Amino acid sequence: MLWLLLLQVSASCLWLGHSEVVNSFATCPQFFYQNSPPNNALQPANPAWICQRYDNQHYFATLYDRNRRIPVYSAYIYQPGTAPRPQAWLVEPQLIGPTYPKDMEKQKDFEMQYSHIIQQLSQSQAVLEDYQKLTGLTHGHLNPSGHHKTYKTRLTTFTLTNVVPQDQALNNGAWSRYEVGTMSKKSKGCTATYVIVGAVPGNSYIAKGRVNKPSHIWSAACCQTNTSMKAWAVIAENNKDQVELLTLGELEARLTKLYGRGQVSLFHRDCPR
Repeated sequence: MLWLLLLQVSASCLWLGHSEVVNSFATCPQFFYQNSPPNNALQPANPAWICQRYDNQHYFATLYDRNRRIPVYSAYIYQPGTAPRPQAWLVEPQLIGPTYPKDMEKQKDFEMQYSHIIQQLSQSQAVLEDYQKLTGLTHGHLNPSGHHKTYKTRLTTFTLTNVVPQDQALNNGAWSRYEVGTMSKKSKGCTATYVIVGAVPGNSYIAKGRVNKPSHIWSAACCQTNTSMKAWAVIAENNKDQVELLTLGELEARLTKLYGRGQVSLFHRDCPR
């Protein structure tokens, strides 16, 4: 009986140590409309629920696929601005284990401080080296920096747990036009716009099989105006410079087929389908 008690205590200590990366978004529900994240139909085999934290403050939420080293989706509140575009890239030390910092850090700064565990860092997530010498692909932000007001809020989107290998023409073309133009038009009159952007895993990889290249990129938004609720969505194949505008219900139906893990629900039931 003593060994069983010790095992239970040990498990409890490990659980308490996982403050920001746990099995839910309980510490950062504010990034989802009505505090309601998507259902489990998008959940990968080896997930990490990340409350993206920088300088002791949460900025957005990400469900991360540890095996494929890409985010499943990132959730945030749309607040565009004109701050400068950051250049640094951040990593998530907390994905290595509970004894490491909960705040995002620049990869170079982390390597200087923890040079002995660089291998563990690369095992837990994508790193800068994975995105070097890309051909026809680029760092595709799910939560885009341009949807945030200040330099610090934009910097937090430059974490490698928020990017996927995205077709360069799509990222610089139709997807960019959606992020800048369509989002601005669609969100007019909204008191707060909640956004979830995701990536459907594909069949190919970069970085010698380390990082999955998604087959599709998708985005959905839900907001409340002074008189009603409204929602919209888009999806794009990750090898074409085309974005398809959908209703929220149409996107959920499409994702249900693409993921094949049951009916997908992205937002609270109040968001119109």
